[in-house]
Amino acid sequence: MAQDRIARQCICCTSAELDRSPAVLMPFVAKRVFGHEPVQITEEWGLRDLQSGMAYTLCASLQCQRCGALFLDYRFSDAEMMSLYQGYRDERYNRERQRFEPGYAATVEHYEGRAGYIADVERWLEPRLPANPAVLDWGGDSGINTPLLGRSRLTHVYDISTVAPLPGVEAVDLETIKRHDYDLITCSQVLEHVPYPLALLAQIAESLHADTLLYLEVPHEALIRNNPGSKQLAGLKRHWHEHINFYTEQSLRELVSQAGLQVQEFMHLDVDLGWRNGTLLGLLAKRA
Repeated sequence: MAQDRIARQCICCTSAELDRSPAVLMPFVAKRVFGHEPVQITEEWGLRDLQSGMAYTLCASLQCQRCGALFLDYRFSDAEMMSLYQGYRDERYNRERQRFEPGYAATVEHYEGRAGYIADVERWLEPRLPANPAVLDWGGDSGINTPLLGRSRLTHVYDISTVAPLPGVEAVDLETIKRHDYDLITCSQVLEHVPYPLALLAQIAESLHADTLLYLEVPHEALIRNNPGSKQLAGLKRHWHEHINFYTEQSLRELVSQAGLQVQEFMHLDVDLGWRNGTLLGLLAKRA
């Protein structure tokens, strides 16, 4: 699949049948990615054909008319992704985001501990795995939310951040991954952030052996959840932030299939995230 700067086909099923509607990129993301700040256009600018008012970074909402995936048209580069997530939730990051989003700092504490819903995920996974499995958490930060933490014979984390891993967790590179056989590879709360989810999933698939289970997890975003089956959501999505991809169950199934994998089971999980309630989509997949 071509990695277009502006998406021209679905990020999940590759269909070119997309509905489009104008939107804005939220100022914090625009600042981190492009260096853009909101600006007030006034009469003093002397612009004959532009109306006065606040100017924000424009973008578009795209929805696939085949699988229902809803996503931002911009596909960020590797350098832009590094700029966006550098020092994720450290003091500087929080201070800068608080400037654009007053009240953000009050939510940070809810991300510092292990999420309570992980216990539900573990109960779903354990009967499907051998005892003391070898686990790789792809995009797992410090390992704070890696399933079966402390109950697996090894816990590896692969992440682009420089966050120090927790005790008992080993941060690994791609070469190290190639030298191990994992019983479980997880990729949780990642695919909603990445510009090319199919490319990422194809890369992960290279590390799956015949018996390796892959657990994928994404938010079941409220706009998708509250409008089941709708292909008319582009016009309702007026702004984009960190989550640049909104998935339907069908779009996740298409994504997995495009990566040469087969869905084994699907899960919908209602969760209490501490400061808000939500729903997650989870699935297990294996090599086709």
